[in-house]
Amino acid sequence: MNTHSDHPRLRGSVRVLAPLLLGLVALTIWQLITMSGAVPPTLLPAPGAVLARFGADIASGALLGYAGVTILEAVFGCVLAAAIALPMGYLIARARVAEAAVSPYLAASQAIPAVAIAPLLVIWVGYGLLPVVLLCALLVFFPVVLSTVLGLRTIDTEILEAAQLDGAHGAHMLRHIEWPLALPAVLTGIRNGFTLSVTGAVVGELVMGGHGLGMVLSVQSASVDTTGLFATLLALCLIAVVIYMVLVGIERVTNPLRPRRNRPIRPQLAEDAAAPATREPAEVAPFIPSRSHSAPVRQQEPRVFRLESGVL
Repeated sequence: MNTHSDHPRLRGSVRVLAPLLLGLVALTIWQLITMSGAVPPTLLPAPGAVLARFGADIASGALLGYAGVTILEAVFGCVLAAAIALPMGYLIARARVAEAAVSPYLAASQAIPAVAIAPLLVIWVGYGLLPVVLLCALLVFFPVVLSTVLGLRTIDTEILEAAQLDGAHGAHMLRHIEWPLALPAVLTGIRNGFTLSVTGAVVGELVMGGHGLGMVLSVQSASVDTTGLFATLLALCLIAVVIYMVLVGIERVTNPLRPRRNRPIRPQLAEDAAAPATREPAEVAPFIPSRSHSAPVRQQEPRVFRLESGVL
């Protein structure tokens, strides 16, 4: 039994089956609650009604257009945050003065909710795409900074010292040593930050207006369209899951420390194993003694010391 191949397959099947089973249990409980009549459909629609509404919105094409606007805002916000957070994280990780100066303000910025920042962004830059993108960037900035600092500080110092002995310094060290080793942690921060960016886009559209899924949620909430609200939330969940899985795949592919699978060795064919060896033995050249070997070496007899009358 090949345990090396069975264990990865088992882990892969668990990763797929576990969330599916949990979702099936949640849908079953949800369906039972709606069938019992304990909760009116205006408050909790049935799963079938939500799926039907979701399919109708997808078929009409309207939901896809709104989802595209939200994804675009989230991507722009994430890229803007990464462009500022990555250099900032490197500066904090390598300069203690920068860490002491910036860290208190980074911590204080996390105490301000995004809903409170949105009205200020409207006053400063007006309505449109820009304030929503800025709000998304503010939500993504802090996780990316922390992951960058963590990834750089967890690099083994012996690796850095060995690279310095080989002549790596400055940008060469960052490109070939520090960046590849810190990349898994950085991608983890970007992955978590991207989901926050989607949340920021929806919150920004709810507060500042827009043309994405946040605006759809605002209209459906005003019209008490509970089924439509659940369908739009389902679309947001699917967007977050797809983005998360894509970033996980990128993280696994670009991780320089990921374990690599060895190619299986092909077993030797039975006929090859049963066939006798046909290779002739190699001829051995005769040994010709040199002058040093012509005469036998006389073995030296060991000296015997006898102790006689106290004299050696």
